[in-house]
Amino acid sequence: MRRLLTVAVILLVVLAAAGWLAREQLGEILFARAVQATYGTDATAGLDDGLHVILCGTGSPLPDPDRSGPCALVIAGKQVFLVDAGSGAGRRIGQIGVPLAKVDATFLTHFHSDHIDGLGEVLMLRWAASGRTVPMPVYGPEGVDKVVSGFDTAYTADYGYRIAHHGADIMPRSGAGAQAFTIPTRDGAQTVYERGGVKVQAFGVRHDPVEPALGYRFDYKGRSVVISGDTAPTAVVARICNGCDLLVHEVLNPDMVGKISATARQRGDSRIAKIMSDIPGYHSAPVAVASIARQGKARMLVFTHIVPRMPTRLLHPFFLKGVADVYTGETVMGEDGMQFSLPARSTRIERADLL
Repeated sequence: MRRLLTVAVILLVVLAAAGWLAREQLGEILFARAVQATYGTDATAGLDDGLHVILCGTGSPLPDPDRSGPCALVIAGKQVFLVDAGSGAGRRIGQIGVPLAKVDATFLTHFHSDHIDGLGEVLMLRWAASGRTVPMPVYGPEGVDKVVSGFDTAYTADYGYRIAHHGADIMPRSGAGAQAFTIPTRDGAQTVYERGGVKVQAFGVRHDPVEPALGYRFDYKGRSVVISGDTAPTAVVARICNGCDLLVHEVLNPDMVGKISATARQRGDSRIAKIMSDIPGYHSAPVAVASIARQGKARMLVFTHIVPRMPTRLLHPFFLKGVADVYTGETVMGEDGMQFSLPARSTRIERADLL
């Protein structure tokens, strides 16, 4: 028995030594296989005809290693739309496996930095991946032209570098950047995009002093999704939903934020204490959103733009306290990579996690 153990130990040592010596070759083999297995991944391939929502960013301006900035992909048939482009949006979309080359248009809800600071990355990666000869259409409230112009100015030098490096046939200058489409301020919902069976409506929300600020409703083949954008509780979201399949609504827990504010004040950080005491006024508490979902007869409620950050799901029950007493439909704490599928002319809502 002792001899067998000795032989076994020697064999393990020899195998370990061989593995160590061959680590470069092993790494090369593993990398080649990984490239073959993942290259060309397309999370949209094989999706049923219908309306699909992928959360590519459920965070806020507060640092959160698990959540990118506000960002949602809406897929309607063969068309792909992006709603907001927060921090890390382009990279998160790549991780999820949706080719940025497929994004047909972007809709911005408002111009807080956490909703737009990933736009430059999205535009650059889309241009590089697609070879499109026209820029990305970017729809947004009044001022969107200045935002788009600013990103184009900031990236002008880089456009030139890329063309010089890869060639104009690969990176056509005419396809770089974005083209702005201003959505005028009006009461109620207005149709801002209608093509290929897809209708997109914009509506004003309450995010004072940010004005204008918008939410969007997407309709396709009998299915509907409403995305609130940042807003204080407002009945307009319920009116626009009006039996929508999916309500994706921002949320802030005032009790949790209040504890952060009180702690900051105790530690002598009056600046952060003031900021934290200010922000609940232009966001929506969980129970208030639940009331909107009930009034709007939403079939499912999905929370996004989660404030404050949730370092563990053990906090979810406290965050959602009182929601189930108000809204009896399914409520989901959104996380990056969640996919919600609404097959055409059906009542099903299917869920998947892409991360």
